[in-house]
Amino acid sequence: MLKLIPLGGLGEIGLNMMAVEYGDTIFVIDAGLMFPEAYMLGVDYVIPDIDYLRQNQSRLSGVVLTHAHEDHIGALPFLLKEINVPIFGTPFTLGIVRHKLEEHDLLLSASLHEVLPREHLKIGPFDVEFIRVNHSIVDGVGLAVRTPVGMVIHTGDFKMSHTTMEGMLTDVNRFAQIGEEGVLALLSDSTNVEKEGHTISSHEIGDELARITEAASGRIIVALFASNIARIQQIVNIAQTRGRKIIFNGRSIEVSVSIARKLGYLKIPEGMEIDIDELGTYSDDEVILVTTGSQGEPMSALARMAAGTHRQIKIHSADTVVLSSKFIPGNEKAIGNIINNLYRQGADVVYEKISKIHVSGHAFQEELKMMISLTKPRFFMPVHGEYRHLVLHSRLAQQMGIPKDHLILAQNGQVIEMNENGFKIRDSICAGRVLIDGKGIGDVGRSVLKERRVLSEEGLVVVNMAFDEETGIVVYGPEIVSRGFVFETETGYLLQDAQCVILEIVEEITPDVPGRVDKIRARLQTALRQYFFYTIGRRPVILPFLVEV
Repeated sequence: MLKLIPLGGLGEIGLNMMAVEYGDTIFVIDAGLMFPEAYMLGVDYVIPDIDYLRQNQSRLSGVVLTHAHEDHIGALPFLLKEINVPIFGTPFTLGIVRHKLEEHDLLLSASLHEVLPREHLKIGPFDVEFIRVNHSIVDGVGLAVRTPVGMVIHTGDFKMSHTTMEGMLTDVNRFAQIGEEGVLALLSDSTNVEKEGHTISSHEIGDELARITEAASGRIIVALFASNIARIQQIVNIAQTRGRKIIFNGRSIEVSVSIARKLGYLKIPEGMEIDIDELGTYSDDEVILVTTGSQGEPMSALARMAAGTHRQIKIHSADTVVLSSKFIPGNEKAIGNIINNLYRQGADVVYEKISKIHVSGHAFQEELKMMISLTKPRFFMPVHGEYRHLVLHSRLAQQMGIPKDHLILAQNGQVIEMNENGFKIRDSICAGRVLIDGKGIGDVGRSVLKERRVLSEEGLVVVNMAFDEETGIVVYGPEIVSRGFVFETETGYLLQDAQCVILEIVEEITPDVPGRVDKIRARLQTALRQYFFYTIGRRPVILPFLVEV
């Protein structure tokens, strides 16, 4: 039986990783991360639990990447640190991966293999064909996987909208040809299943950007995702038409531009790009800056401009700042703060809520229907989405004629076994989320997150005391220090009364009681919690440091 094992990406946006298994061979489609949710205080990234791959690493034959977004490649360094497995992807995708692995000191040991669209890759019993798809990044592909039990198509992230840019046209003809050959199962991107109709054309975005630049009298600063090469090319073309120079500022965007230019996906006329240090030699109406920070990242170039701390770029009153990207859920507050700060400095700000300056890279309903029509799958499995997206996509497939008992509505960790005759969802394997905090991998769990939440909401109270080891008399303290709990000079009586609570406990537990210090510590924590909640309605974390000297 063919086995499909989602390790991430089913039930969330991000964390995409799908294991495909037959006999003694396993390969993985994508290895993505997810940015932390609001309750994950202090966490930098979230990656899939790869325990199943770790247990079966002798059978793991490769990782096949659909494109270079973080939610599809971000977990690669953490996977490669444990399992050195070959990586397969298109040229731009591997260009971004090389840069990422170099940062983690893994590039020299990595085995990277370029595969072009319509080329085939042999992995054990699998034949994997790359099929070009349109997405908000160049060199994106879907995968046609020929298995011993039939053809399985994984769309990757895609949309059907037309574009003239090289490296971004969805290969509709190839999907249709494979559909005529016969498709056992279609695994399709579900991100935008809630959106009716079609995605708007990138030409509309280009026209709107052109209108904005024509009306601007000063500098134009465009913030976008560094990987959106098609949008960057549109801005370059507009700059050329307006006779403006272009500056790229921000580490990630400079890396993406460099890779795209080398591969021929980005064309910038000779002499048009200038360095940030040359900014002062041109008047404001001669320059367009392309930068990072469209999601409110605190250390991004745009955030530093908005705060007035950017070393080379100060916001002018005639500047027009364009945030050419969507507001990712969870980032609204940070983006709003940047927009407010830019307005405070006199700039005019254009963003998605007031202008059409962004188009999604994920298919809307009519495009999802088209993919089903092209491939004519016997079985349908929605992927890449929260659970409601998967359910709605399944219903959409039913509308397209897929029988209800041919829909595979799965969750992370479930093992889908499949052959020519049907499928079964077997018991789950270990799958979940691993939290990355600094250099720590997986050492932050629910209990640590709970402690961080309590500390952030209730504060901390530390009690320091020392006892004479022979007599049991208090020789130091009780000293009470609070952080994030109360302003001591305003409510000093509260901490003074807490000292009385502590001393009463010390008097009640006499020196002849065995394990006296431990008993005082336990009683002290309970009593202080009750006291603070009764007097001020808060439950701070109590840390007693009691020593015998």
